Amino acid sequence: MTKIATRTAYGQSLAKLGETNPNVVVLDADLSKSTKTADFAKKFPERFINAGIAEGNMMGMAAGLAASGKIPFASTFAVFATGRAFEQIRNSIAYPKLNVKIAATHAGVTVGEDGGSHQSVEDVSLMRSLPNMTVIVPVDAVETAQAVVAAASHEGPVYIRLGRLDVPEILPGDYQFQLGKAVVLREGWDAAVFANGIMVSLALEAAAELAKEGIEISVVNVSTVKPLDINTIVEVSKQAGAVVTAEEHSIIGGLGSAVAEALSENHPVPLERVGLKDTFGESGAPYELMEKFGLTSSGIAAAVRRVYKRKA
Repeated sequence: MTKIATRTAYGQSLAKLGETNPNVVVLDADLSKSTKTADFAKKFPERFINAGIAEGNMMGMAAGLAASGKIPFASTFAVFATGRAFEQIRNSIAYPKLNVKIAATHAGVTVGEDGGSHQSVEDVSLMRSLPNMTVIVPVDAVETAQAVVAAASHEGPVYIRLGRLDVPEILPGDYQFQLGKAVVLREGWDAAVFANGIMVSLALEAAAELAKEGIEISVVNVSTVKPLDINTIVEVSKQAGAVVTAEEHSIIGGLGSAVAEALSENHPVPLERVGLKDTFGESGAPYELMEKFGLTSSGIAAAVRRVYKRKA
């Protein structure tokens, strides 16, 4: 199975988008080789701005460009984009609903050895809390490439969460990304797993493991965390009767919280959340950290077994 990092797919898609849309401009906070915006800078140096290690200023510059009719993509590591520049994003981008796309890389614990200071596990929560903000967590390179195009076409602020680690391509070449639409990748009737990012492939592995035990689960890719596809989530949950969420993020405020909120208001069912349990990350090899924090196929399968027993 082909593996490619979503940050790599982002850089490739952005450079391609620049060929057809002259209004696309790119800003980076001195990390263009890591965020892969260097691909765009090489082809379109006149439309690329290195703002330096000044993330707040970068967001303000992006806001100004958007107000001038451009479509700015602002990139840096997720922990800096959403943490250090939160006030500028809130007041200069989200509040006036400006057409800025924030594509943040190196999210989650798969950043690895850089450690807890650089492993953003609260960025989705922060961005999801902002009015007018759209939040996307692509599952693989196929979806990332299409999400970049969709973000550029969408009028308003968008946050795209990207990773450092090479991840498997699980979506077919003819896949069609739709902003705000969750996609059922596997159908089952005993429980359902709602996941995004790297956790989707692990949820599919868990489904295969559980099938050997006679437990059939649905696996749903919820790449758009906001706006949430409540209709699909409720429909699948009604059929399954038990739900697990899985994300490379804190269980507080991210996908798990979004699904729990939607179901508590529309169709309450037993629910378990797989993610970081109110803790920071730490330094280590990416897959060792995934194992430590239970972000594995076996961790998802164990959560499914627990929630399956709680079904009425």
